[in-house]
Amino acid sequence: MTSTLSETAAPRFSKIEQDALYRKVTWRIIPLLFCCYVMAYLDRINISFAQLQMKDSLGFSAAVYGLGASIFFIGYLLFEVPSNLLLKRIGTRKTLLRIMFCWGIVSAGTMFVTTPMQFYVLRFLLGVFEAGFFPGIIYYLTLWYPPSRRAFVMAIFLTATLFAGIIGGPLSGLIISSMDGLNGWAGWQWMFLLQGLPSSVLGIVAYLYLSDSPTMAPWLTTREKTIIDSDLAPERSASRGPDAGAQSAFKRLLTNPKVYILSGAVFAMLAAAYSLSFWAPTLISKAGVKDILNIGLISAIPSLCGAIAMVLIGRHSDKKQERRWHFSVCMLLAAAAIAGLGALSLGANSLWMLIILLCFATAGVVSAVPVFWTIPPRYLAPQDAAAGVALINSLGHLGGVIGPAMVGFVLTSTGSTANALFALAIIMVLGIILLLLGTRNMPSSA
Repeated sequence: MTSTLSETAAPRFSKIEQDALYRKVTWRIIPLLFCCYVMAYLDRINISFAQLQMKDSLGFSAAVYGLGASIFFIGYLLFEVPSNLLLKRIGTRKTLLRIMFCWGIVSAGTMFVTTPMQFYVLRFLLGVFEAGFFPGIIYYLTLWYPPSRRAFVMAIFLTATLFAGIIGGPLSGLIISSMDGLNGWAGWQWMFLLQGLPSSVLGIVAYLYLSDSPTMAPWLTTREKTIIDSDLAPERSASRGPDAGAQSAFKRLLTNPKVYILSGAVFAMLAAAYSLSFWAPTLISKAGVKDILNIGLISAIPSLCGAIAMVLIGRHSDKKQERRWHFSVCMLLAAAAIAGLGALSLGANSLWMLIILLCFATAGVVSAVPVFWTIPPRYLAPQDAAAGVALINSLGHLGGVIGPAMVGFVLTSTGSTANALFALAIIMVLGIILLLLGTRNMPSSA
């Protein structure tokens, strides 16, 4: 899948020609990948709005909801690496078709749940079918862009999560409030249906539209393919170890301590990111906003701030060719804001202060994401990249399991989210320390 046109030749190409080529690549593949990730994230987090009506409709407690939100990541974790090992065998197009078609059906099927067990099973299956999507796309981008260009393009791609928050909140609120009772279905049921099925359609579009690699892209000229191949050649040479074929890829990864260091950083990052995504509507509701549509509109503000910050930080990281401290400063800002949210919940629950802190927390944690995902490929041999990114992402997604469930448990048992938010802030600081200490010898270009 990553066959090259030339391993040894290193022809020179002008920066103008290279910039024009990568703009062409970006306009060709990123818009569709962006739309796919919008739907992936929307189908993953839309229960944060459904639960505002769903809990009362079905009699679910905050603990049931928190566990259901987290169970998604168990299925995601278990099937992440197998999905990406399969990706290397069948290619990105078939992988996206399989993943998106199945998760769209399961997401839409959530409209029919009536018991906690049904809720848990469908959330688990959603994780199973979505497993491999994100690390698969990260790996896919490494086939098209050299390391020096990845933070910015990944930032553009990853703003899909913020765009999902910007449109998802108001859209979910509008569907729930305006379609409640139509055809005898509750608003939350309509939301799952209307936001689930488009994912299946997009999977078919991705299969028909994308190319598995630059060498297989009919829309690139031979010279353009040579430029990409030449730009990627140094990374292939630098990351190929002398014993790369001596062991299985999975065994090499399991014995690589850097995998666990990077997974710990992802754990901290995603524990905060998903806790914010799943519980922000509840925090806004507790601040006195009761109309679901208004909650959706307010929740879009932090996402908008995060989208702007993500692109700016990604561009700045590429310009400076520095990753570790960009990641760490963003995470520290988010940790301070999350601790501030905890302190705020103990005192006067000011809506405007809540929004400001949510903006800083969201901007910090989401800006760290694209910077981070430029780091793992620097440690992994090309033949291990797909499975390695998947393993790091899979282990790190334990943060997505623990974070939301911890907030739900604390909220149910104590009626307060303060202690859970303080714990999240501490976890983030530990993640910063782990990454800084564990990547001290990182290549300067990372």
